[in-house]
Amino acid sequence: MPPGANVLDVACGSGRHVQWFADRGATVTGIDRDLGATQHLNAVATLVQADIENQAWPLMHDDAPQPFDAVVVTNYLWRPLLPTLVASLAPGGVLLYETFAVGNEALGRPSRADFLLKVGELLEVCRDLHTVAYEHGVLQNPPRFVQRIAAVRPPQSSPVHPTPKAYAL
Repeated sequence: MPPGANVLDVACGSGRHVQWFADRGATVTGIDRDLGATQHLNAVATLVQADIENQAWPLMHDDAPQPFDAVVVTNYLWRPLLPTLVASLAPGGVLLYETFAVGNEALGRPSRADFLLKVGELLEVCRDLHTVAYEHGVLQNPPRFVQRIAAVRPPQSSPVHPTPKAYAL
């Protein structure tokens, strides 16, 4: 992201990604149900406290989700929000998403299907974007199954490129 890029960190937790992007000159918005662990970031980011699973999306602009140059999500899955996150990408905007996937139930928590991405699920969510990278597989330290994607909303005049084949981690 170039300096000044407008970045959204969804379910930002303690704010490690908020801090990382802010340190690189981005304008960062962090959103979480509980901002207790991010108060130290008030000087470098806009922090929004919201229950995004039980309330309307708070980041709206002209009846549409506020556009961001990047949307970052890690270790969080609320399927009803996925279309809103994709719609929050400005033309040329990047979605960086990584969370637990099917298979993790054999290794530990989370283990409920509600919290595990199905094989190819992020590819389907990003079908109208250009997928730059996609992985589904197991990582170590600690062992966990994850799915992750980097996908770009094409500039308005560009066509979407076909989705590449999936590769295992």
